[in-house]
Amino acid sequence: MRIRALAIALTFAVAPATAAAQGMEHGHQDVGINSIKPLYEQFRGWIVASAEQMPEENYGFQPTPEVRTFGQLIGHVANAGYLFCSGAMGEERPSMPNAEEMTSKAKLVEAIKASFAYCDKAYAMSEAKAMEQTTFFGRDGSRLWVLNFNATHNAEHYGNLVTYMRMKEMVPPSSQRGEM
Repeated sequence: MRIRALAIALTFAVAPATAAAQGMEHGHQDVGINSIKPLYEQFRGWIVASAEQMPEENYGFQPTPEVRTFGQLIGHVANAGYLFCSGAMGEERPSMPNAEEMTSKAKLVEAIKASFAYCDKAYAMSEAKAMEQTTFFGRDGSRLWVLNFNATHNAEHYGNLVTYMRMKEMVPPSSQRGEM
């Protein structure tokens, strides 16, 4: 019985490594950029959908005076995308209007889409470039580290957007059945 249990355990332990090795042989590597790009893309989709689905009259919604409005959150994520992704690519941050000061839904939806389009280029960089060292916010790390920081920043603020949408009795994109 113990030998059988050991054999089963070894099978489950070796299977993932074998699958990973086979995937690498066929060019399917989920390391580096490819390991975080799906998360970035998922949150990109949810944030854009949130911006599109929130009615214009709720863009000024602010649960308490100490926090950003819904529109300011969208603007903040748009601004931050340029900061993170230019840093990851080793470029100067593009000169853009401050999206956090925008109030119109149309302008903010346009701004968040443009920011993500800019970031898409960063998430398309080669694995070799992603592993190059850079300095961001006074800290040293890889370009991939900066992109991971961006993805987690997006996730953090999507969580804020979810709360705002729930407070307005809306179903956030990540909870909508059959979508995304």
